[in-house]
Amino acid sequence: MCGIAGIVHFEREHAVSPATVAAMADLLHHRGPNDHGLWVRGSVGLGHRRLSILDLSPRGRQPVANEDGSVRVVFNGEIYNFKELHDELSARGHRFSSDTDTEVLVHLWEDMREGLVARLRGMFAFAIWDDNDRTLFLARDRLGKKPLYYCIDAQGVAFASEPKALLVVPGVRREPNPLAIHEYLKLGYVPSPQSAFSGVRRLAPAHWSLFRDGRQHTQRYWNIRYEPKVRASEGELLEELEEKLAEAVRLRMRADVPLGALLSGGVDSSAVVALMRRVTTGPLKTFSIGFEDEKWNELPFARRVARHFSTDHEDLIIRPEATSVLPKLSWHYDEPFADSSALPSFWLCEMARRTVTVALGGDGGDECFAGYDRYLAGVLARPFDAVPAPARSAFARAFGRVVPSGSPKSLAHRAQRFFAAAGLGPRERYASWTTVFDGEGRAGLYTSDFAATIATQKPGCTFERAWELADAPSFVERILQVDVVTYLPDDLLVKMDIASMAHGLEVRSPLLDQQVVEFAARMPVKMKLRGLTQKWALKELMKDRLPAGIVFRKKSGFGVPIDRWFRNDLQAFARDALLSTRALSRGYFRRTSIEALLDEHASGGAHHHHRLWALLMLELWHQSFIDAPSVGSAAVTSSVAGERRVSGA
Repeated sequence: MCGIAGIVHFEREHAVSPATVAAMADLLHHRGPNDHGLWVRGSVGLGHRRLSILDLSPRGRQPVANEDGSVRVVFNGEIYNFKELHDELSARGHRFSSDTDTEVLVHLWEDMREGLVARLRGMFAFAIWDDNDRTLFLARDRLGKKPLYYCIDAQGVAFASEPKALLVVPGVRREPNPLAIHEYLKLGYVPSPQSAFSGVRRLAPAHWSLFRDGRQHTQRYWNIRYEPKVRASEGELLEELEEKLAEAVRLRMRADVPLGALLSGGVDSSAVVALMRRVTTGPLKTFSIGFEDEKWNELPFARRVARHFSTDHEDLIIRPEATSVLPKLSWHYDEPFADSSALPSFWLCEMARRTVTVALGGDGGDECFAGYDRYLAGVLARPFDAVPAPARSAFARAFGRVVPSGSPKSLAHRAQRFFAAAGLGPRERYASWTTVFDGEGRAGLYTSDFAATIATQKPGCTFERAWELADAPSFVERILQVDVVTYLPDDLLVKMDIASMAHGLEVRSPLLDQQVVEFAARMPVKMKLRGLTQKWALKELMKDRLPAGIVFRKKSGFGVPIDRWFRNDLQAFARDALLSTRALSRGYFRRTSIEALLDEHASGGAHHHHRLWALLMLELWHQSFIDAPSVGSAAVTSSVAGERRVSGA
């Protein structure tokens, strides 16, 4: 993994400042602490921070050029089929000067131009400069594992792996994007192609963008397809799925540095460890994290899996001082980000990086094989559609007023959320289960001025638009398709990319291998959700390979007890931050609305922890990027306190 940055001025006579490109790259030091590269010539400048994974020698330094230096690339990610591409290109006469995957990009560009993305199997964000026709080419991988932001004006275009690196470019303003804030409060993340900064855009997953002569052309090059279905027996489907998973794991174990696995004890990460053990009989390192609160602690399950596969296991029971790490978390995430599982992900990656440079993880299993409870809930709620709308609405309103006692993870809470959405249509019902603030909640929160500002904005790429564009043949797969193009790239993959790269750790996701994802999509829906069993195919493969009690245990999720924290540890911190003169002067929210959320949650009269977390992270983002005189840097020192446990094979 790496950090990339660059500037291209459209006029040849407009020289790029080497100091500016160097400053952009320096702000990405955490993404690439091992080496750096800078190339500036006239109106073009490319910068790079390197995390050395393949060919650790100086030959792997970027930008990488072709034989005559007319084509140069800066690259972030991994091309897992690079050896095969290297051999193919060599046979066609291309000469290589390194053993890196980066160099295949310049030679593929020479042969295929923008068509090269179709040949790449991996996770990537890269920029190619072709001096022959003064073309800048930007591209992101199919699912959006690696980020790429840019801004463009009449003078030129600047790009970077993270928005903070763009904020040092002259002319780029540190101003919030009102529509992005509006949609963030609904979704808990800023949806592509927007960013939280006015004037800064995010290249969407599975897209490339070409800049030439002051013009931009952007195109989508891949879509997930759920038809035609693979026609084979269940046994044949399971056998092919296993082979694709095994190959995906094998390819991701290519590295010239220490490698391990992030192990939660759930079926996805446990399956990855099982497949890694199939590939290698040598030492295998695994890492887990947990909490003293047993409702949120999955360490016993992770330890059981580690013992089963004789891994060199390390785990950490966290006793967090959340208030000390939250500003650092906000700085690294660059945009407001309301997924509280970013915290344990951040701590887990910090711990793993002390021992390894590359780790495999289990991201993607839920989106490929229908693992979230809301998929099952969506099916179970379908009978409500036959009930007359007035009766459904009255029923839903009655349940909406109920506040169950106990943990938000309890069955009572899940049932309340399920029935409270019963009065909605299928799309709105599903959206309600993924929403932080619904329309009524945001309306009650906003000041009249901010509401008026939002009313003038053009809606962005939201859940509703993704739903309308989805063409999957079944209801369940339509939900999966929507999540693959919204929640997966803009929440889950952002979470892991930032959490890992903050510590210079590369995380690879075999379950999100292109061939695995495409094959899973085209499997019959009953292979994903069968009766009340979610992720049926993956569980069927693993039921005899994982320890008893792992495959069919209730999904827990990788969360933190923020419901309790906002009544204890975080209550004073949140009040000070959200009710400060500075926060209220931004003009977004009414003081009485914020006070009501804080008071109702503190008294136990409601569970507003997700909403309060979203508001807190929004305020901390403003403090880090809008209020601060400069974007600065965040020193990555140890951010956790706890009990470390290491067990040998």
